[in-house]
Amino acid sequence: MPFFLAALGIFALSALACLVPSLLRPSKQSAHLANVLGLLGTLAGSVCGLLALFWPGQPPLASFQAQLGLPFGTFSLALDGTSRIFLVPVFGLGLLCAIQGFLSLRHERPSQHNLGVHWLFYLLLLLGLTLVLSARDIVLFLISWEIMSLAPFFLIDFNDSDSRVRDASWVYLVAAHLGAVALLAFFVLFWQCTGSLSWQTPVTNLTETQRTLLFVLALAGFGAKAGLAPMHIWLPEAHPAAPSHVSALLSGAMINAGLYGIIRTVSLLSPKGIPPEWWGWLILLLGLGTALMGILKALAQSNVKRLLAYSSVENMGIMTMGLGCAMIGQSLGNGWMALAGLAACLMHMLNHATFKGLLFLAAGEVLHATGTVNMAQLGGLAKKMPVLAACFATGCAAIACLPPFNGFTGELTLALSLLDGSSLASTERQMALLLSFAALCAISGLALTLYAKAYGMVFLGSARSGFAENVHQKSWHGIWPLMVLALGCLALGLLARFVFLGTGMAAAELFPMQTLTGFSQARTSLDQSLTTVAAISGCVLLATALLVALRKHTLHRRGIRFMPTWACGYQRGTSRIEYTDASFTEPLARVLSPLMGQKVSISQEPGLFPRYSQLLVKAPDRLRRYVYGPLFAAIESVCNALKIFQHGKIHLYILYILATVVGLLIWGLV
Repeated sequence: MPFFLAALGIFALSALACLVPSLLRPSKQSAHLANVLGLLGTLAGSVCGLLALFWPGQPPLASFQAQLGLPFGTFSLALDGTSRIFLVPVFGLGLLCAIQGFLSLRHERPSQHNLGVHWLFYLLLLLGLTLVLSARDIVLFLISWEIMSLAPFFLIDFNDSDSRVRDASWVYLVAAHLGAVALLAFFVLFWQCTGSLSWQTPVTNLTETQRTLLFVLALAGFGAKAGLAPMHIWLPEAHPAAPSHVSALLSGAMINAGLYGIIRTVSLLSPKGIPPEWWGWLILLLGLGTALMGILKALAQSNVKRLLAYSSVENMGIMTMGLGCAMIGQSLGNGWMALAGLAACLMHMLNHATFKGLLFLAAGEVLHATGTVNMAQLGGLAKKMPVLAACFATGCAAIACLPPFNGFTGELTLALSLLDGSSLASTERQMALLLSFAALCAISGLALTLYAKAYGMVFLGSARSGFAENVHQKSWHGIWPLMVLALGCLALGLLARFVFLGTGMAAAELFPMQTLTGFSQARTSLDQSLTTVAAISGCVLLATALLVALRKHTLHRRGIRFMPTWACGYQRGTSRIEYTDASFTEPLARVLSPLMGQKVSISQEPGLFPRYSQLLVKAPDRLRRYVYGPLFAAIESVCNALKIFQHGKIHLYILYILATVVGLLIWGLV
């Protein structure tokens, strides 16, 4: 706990220190100072945080409490197994993203961007996230949640000269506070029903109606932050607009706070650790719908960062499926489903933080090197940036669930949990879980198609435009944090047994699973299965490395000539005859176009031999256009109408306060 408190203090003090260069006259020196202060603050705070999580001899539950009085309440913190697991991406990914951000922003013009303010809000985001995942007092949790929710608004708005970036930041802010309204209602009702401000002790004195209402409010509030459909609208808007190191942190760490809140709420509201069965089915269905929607919308995208944003929605849906499966197993007394489901949820959360952080940072390097992330204008980058191409390929293989990388082990554990549904009592339950397993397989297959498209369109083939033709070379010195994450994808896959043991222990702490049927057998069998998978994967990886080395040694003494693709045939090949991202997914779009939301428009000159023709394929978000767009417009009009009360007359403001106090007194007397 001393290391953890030190991390909090370093984040807060470093954030204040970043204000100093922002107040100076804009210059290269002040920008460099702000960049260095932001990196050093993140480095020191993250190292202290990681020491707090992994220092030998740490107690299973470390806590700290201090009375701050009104209006802050009790500064109550605790580190249990679940908090520790969710904090790993905050400190680990937060540090690597800060390093990559430092390398990317060191050449920014001081007149265009205030780096001191940028790093201030970056450190505040880390501080808010850390407090959210460790707070055990409702007041402290809400204050921390607000810090965590407000900081990304300023980070997303980094390139505020672009109107699309400004719109994206406002969409995020409105969506975040719509979720915050539900959370505020949840905590107020929780306090009114229990009389407690503790966010740690399970409650047992609630009626079924109160419990259900609290669960629905928490699911809406936390689900908006997690990006669960249909509350995902801010992700595909914010991630393409934000700097890539910010996108990586938001996707790999911040959205996990929503999942953490749902898990913590279920554990607190479940009497004796057994949630109602319909809660589990609702969450499983919500996760399944989110995953399917996310992968189908991702397939229709041509912007790499927007594709990755929808992929985050898909992966959050997979994590939610694991939680739902665990809740079903817990309610039915099935230890296998409960342990494997929650362990898969936590494993995939760690895996997603690793490979999605890698992919977002790699997309940022593509943007910096070429000036675009539109796949229709890229291609052929593997020849000019082989190290970056290898890192991106590693992330694609991991997120597409290919062994020996980490994405495979998390989804394998979830699949084993779903397959155990055949042991449940009723045929309806068995069929529902088997259909969920089939849907998970389909999602994995679509993910493989998606990332084959993403890698192929960006790095393979020939350059489709001057953006890719005139690429700026990137050496490994500027992208070594990506190499660390790529190694992490491989290490988490080969060491999946130890990841499972850690997440399994956290799952057993959160929900009492030890007495459930099949729990001990599940822990042993899953441990052995993951060990076997890792051993086979390691052997295949070693054999592949040996074959590559042997091939390189064999060809070393021979003269190797490189020729254009299809040089033995048609000689007039240009980039115009290459596959585009839309043509790659066109066979799928023929069947799934209504679900993908694609719109195809063709324009050309009349006649048999038109000189001009154009095919446009777009995939606008229907929820944004038909639901959230009108909703946000209505909120804006209401806010504009309320400006009549904001007229600058202090005596009327005092009158408003007095009227409010009198109204509250009358309400209290009644």
